[in-house]
Amino acid sequence: MKPHLPLFFLLRRSRSLPALLVFLLLWLLPAHGQAGEAARRVYLLPVSGDVEPALASYVERCLAESKEDEQALVVLLLDTFGGRVDSALDIVDALLAAAPRQTVAFVQNKAISAGALIALACNRLVMKPHSTIGDCAPITFAQDGPKMLGEKFQSPLRAKFRTLARKNGYPERLAEAMVTAEMEVLRIVQDGRVRYLEASEYNELSEAEKKTVREKKTVVARGALLTMDNEEARALGFSSATAGSIEELLAGMAIGDYTLIRQEQNWSETLGRFITAIAPVLVMIGLAALYIEYKAPGFGLPGIVGLFCLGLVLFNQYLMGLAGHTELLLILLGVVLLAMEIFVLPGFGIAGLAGIFAICLGLILSFQDFVLPDPAQPWQKEILLANISMVLGSFVFAFLSAMLFLRYLLPRLAGVVAGPYLASDLADSHADSTERAGVAAGSRGLAQTPLRPAGKMRIGETVIDVVTEGEFIEKGSPLVVSALRGNVVVVRREGP
Repeated sequence: MKPHLPLFFLLRRSRSLPALLVFLLLWLLPAHGQAGEAARRVYLLPVSGDVEPALASYVERCLAESKEDEQALVVLLLDTFGGRVDSALDIVDALLAAAPRQTVAFVQNKAISAGALIALACNRLVMKPHSTIGDCAPITFAQDGPKMLGEKFQSPLRAKFRTLARKNGYPERLAEAMVTAEMEVLRIVQDGRVRYLEASEYNELSEAEKKTVREKKTVVARGALLTMDNEEARALGFSSATAGSIEELLAGMAIGDYTLIRQEQNWSETLGRFITAIAPVLVMIGLAALYIEYKAPGFGLPGIVGLFCLGLVLFNQYLMGLAGHTELLLILLGVVLLAMEIFVLPGFGIAGLAGIFAICLGLILSFQDFVLPDPAQPWQKEILLANISMVLGSFVFAFLSAMLFLRYLLPRLAGVVAGPYLASDLADSHADSTERAGVAAGSRGLAQTPLRPAGKMRIGETVIDVVTEGEFIEKGSPLVVSALRGNVVVVRREGP
């Protein structure tokens, strides 16, 4: 094997051992540096829009994909006004479990409410110029607008903020002031160091301790929630730097050799967030379509549409980890009970009501990751009540929409749907129908079959086809003929 040429000539011509050692050092060091250093991977996670289960699933997936690289830097690009508390806490737990990887919250525009909670969970906070963070008070929406929830909701959130502040070296009282407006936080300089105290804590200091206070200033007034821009966050000890770009952020962290990996939402996560946004509409359409199918004979397009809408919602909740086999079995049980009520059991009774209850319960549970609210997490009760209102409201609206569709829209569709039709009607026909013999407005009889809204009616010994004005009437109910429209006999339930 031939020796390296420069080394070969040096060995032949150089008579100085120190010169040889210097050459070997210069020759080996660059190669060693190139082999030992590798570009640090920087994962960029855009976190924008409403904080909800689909966003939490996206963040958890991205963190899981970078799990094998312990030297990775994970940067969350935050721009959100907040959202669901449970989803924000899921993201916080995923970030806390990301160690030893370093996480950075880079506030692009806003990190408000749940966004502030996520930002404080990262190891470092960096903000763009003119961005803001704070205001994490738990609220609910009532008829008169948003309403701040009380101490029962604020207490566990304050505890979470204290924990995150203690972990990352942020002022604890200021972190709590993002949650509770009743806190008044003071900045004091005592014994040469800066401290942040609640007003009640300052009042409890002894007179001797108060005399050592060189400066006192109200930072957060009572009745206000702490919200900071980038300069205020840096001055108060939250933000470590202000950066206008990712490159500037990494330069401030002395990271020069890096590889950027931007982790975007995949198509299923994007679709999941869209389905989550329109889930109440899908539930309403699904229930309305199933009710129309229930009222019409046979099985057709409304049944397919109803099953597709409800199945799409349930499958989306399953992908986000909120729905499982329990919710699926409850909904299937409800469908089976309704089918038994329609095709097996007469009238509408316990089986039908139980079926409706099972479907509603399955849908409610599919929108949350718990069965009964945990008293230690009072926001779960609010989520449960919101889900109940959404499902029951969709059910009532679906029922009313289906009734209006059957009463007014369905009869008009005959002229819209393509034929073939007869070119002329039978208005001038003089042939009498044997089925209509003896039938006139005011004739009375009994429902031979359930009317949904079409069915059969018995008048004496004659059984004829009839239709209601959209009303559902049980088999055996007394009927009266209200109108004759061509060959169509229109009936109603007899009595008030």
